[in-house]
Amino acid sequence: MPRRRPRNDLAQYDDLATQWWDPQGEFAALHWLASARARLVPPGGGELLDIGCGGGLLAPHLRGLGYRHVGVDLTASALEVAAEHGVEPVRADAADLPFEDGRFDVVVAGEVLEHVTDLEAVVAEATRVLRPGGTFVCDTINRTWFARLTLVTIGERLRGGPPLGCHDHRLFVPPRRLQELCARGGVDLRVHGLAPHPLQYALFLARRRDEVEMVRAPSLAAVYQGVGVKRR
Repeated sequence: MPRRRPRNDLAQYDDLATQWWDPQGEFAALHWLASARARLVPPGGGELLDIGCGGGLLAPHLRGLGYRHVGVDLTASALEVAAEHGVEPVRADAADLPFEDGRFDVVVAGEVLEHVTDLEAVVAEATRVLRPGGTFVCDTINRTWFARLTLVTIGERLRGGPPLGCHDHRLFVPPRRLQELCARGGVDLRVHGLAPHPLQYALFLARRRDEVEMVRAPSLAAVYQGVGVKRR
């Protein structure tokens, strides 16, 4: 078993490097979220930047859409796994991206914004490298007591929940704050809640199902998703 590290410690992803593509493993929910995220990526191809790409779980959901899939992460072991699945790996800090302005047709930031210590810089960089008319897609966790309870206190101890110690709830992201930062970068972000399909999740817990669909939820209190187009 991986040894316990401080909350939100990047080294935990090295500890769990073999888990990325195990549908019943520590990153199971990231598979479900990647599928939901891909539904917001428009067809048409071009260049797509995957910020905090991890092991490249978005890759299979982009096949047939025509994108060159570039992945940025700080964890070398995760980038090695992502490269095996067709992602062009770039080791870089999301707060200081090594790309020119307006390069990408789509920028995706999935389950990464709640891990960064400088949210303002990361969002500014994501919107900077997005071309006018391009699409920004994200999902993250709201800074509420409900999110802390369900995704940290309880969630980290359930199958399909985050790995133990994965999150620091103090970094969770209020939707209004994220929308304000995106607007500074020219992106009017629309947000909606996201949750696992209840019956499918029950079957997953019973080990009778590998995949769980993430569906829209009426509340933004826990996980939420956002999408917006950069103004021209």
